[in-house]
Amino acid sequence: MSTFSRIFRHLCTTSAAGRRAFPPQTLQAIEEAIAEGETRHRAEVRVVVEPGLDLQAVLNGVTPRERARELFAHYGVWDTEDNCGVLVYINLADHQVEIVADRGVGRLVSAEEWNAVCKTMTQGFARGDYQTSVMAAIGELNGMLCRLYPDDGSTRNQLPDKPVML
Repeated sequence: MSTFSRIFRHLCTTSAAGRRAFPPQTLQAIEEAIAEGETRHRAEVRVVVEPGLDLQAVLNGVTPRERARELFAHYGVWDTEDNCGVLVYINLADHQVEIVADRGVGRLVSAEEWNAVCKTMTQGFARGDYQTSVMAAIGELNGMLCRLYPDDGSTRNQLPDKPVML
């Protein structure tokens, strides 16, 4: 993909496009799915949706993975008691989903498992089905986290469940 086409995609993927893909009812459903999952496991999940990067970031060649790592730090997803924070980053302009996990959970989940969750979303996005595909992926993620970090009665919410729309 050329730099020019990437610049064009990011400039054209506005916040309005983000709101169309993720209207308030979809964001509410995501928040509820995260909250429900976190009653069954000790991990913490954050979802960040970004329609497109700013021009300078695109010109600097910032990848979705790099941006996800930046947001992982910015939103303090790394700052959980069991080192079990998970950030799901959705970049609409690049049509990519990245998952960044804290070291505790990152050691227990293979790249193939993370990729399967991402693929659930990107395949749905390709069909224009944002809510169903994100809900399915959060269901997969919650199932995985229940297996790895089952609730032991000490569960407390350490990070907001509400998705972030940039």
